[in-house]
Amino acid sequence: MSDPAAHDRGAAGRPWDVWQLFFETSARLTTELETRLKEHGCSLMDYQVLLLLRNADHHRLRMGELAQRLVFSPSRLSYQIGVLEKRGWVRRRPCPEDRRGLEAELTDEGLAAFRRLRPAHARDVEELFLDVLEGDDAQRLHAIMERLARKVHPS
Repeated sequence: MSDPAAHDRGAAGRPWDVWQLFFETSARLTTELETRLKEHGCSLMDYQVLLLLRNADHHRLRMGELAQRLVFSPSRLSYQIGVLEKRGWVRRRPCPEDRRGLEAELTDEGLAAFRRLRPAHARDVEELFLDVLEGDDAQRLHAIMERLARKVHPS
């Protein structure tokens, strides 16, 4: 691997410059989306939990799977679920299959909150991310992100 310090800043397309741009831009994008969601009383992580549960069968997921998909430690997930439980948006329940594990389940109030938040968040994602894609950018970016996902989390 080459030395990142050996690359000139500002030379477009050089691998380390691409990495730096990706790192800084994704952090800024995440921060801006977080700020905008907080105006509606929700954090980006709250929204992501609601989204994952909304899309899951029966609106519930095992805590371990949810932690894996969010890239959270078990303690961080437990805290996050606790925040959402206090709002009445999520509840923990024993897994019906084995009754040993726990799963998080979206409540009716959580589904209503998701439906209320979704239009504003969708507009923000469109404005800040999707609107800058041109031509086959989406397909190319999808292919790159899939390769990255397989590299950092092989199935």
